[in-house]
Amino acid sequence: MNVFSRFKALIGSANNELVNITANNGDGTSTGTTLAGNTVVVKGEGVSTGNRALVRDGEMVRPMPNLVVVEVDV
Repeated sequence: MNVFSRFKALIGSANNELVNITANNGDGTSTGTTLAGNTVVVKGEGVSTGNRALVRDGEMVRPMPNLVVVEVDV
């Protein structure tokens, strides 16, 4: 099994997004910004403001490292 297939098996086929958390709303939701610049409200407050979270189908799954994202066109 190649690396990409193993990665897909790890994250599954759900709608996953990397979101920069901008606020914990105090009602079980958080506000964040996607890499495309869209503002979203997601379920969960497990990631503090200023950090990144993996969001799956509108629900915060876990914190993600604050690494630099680089987009390369081939």
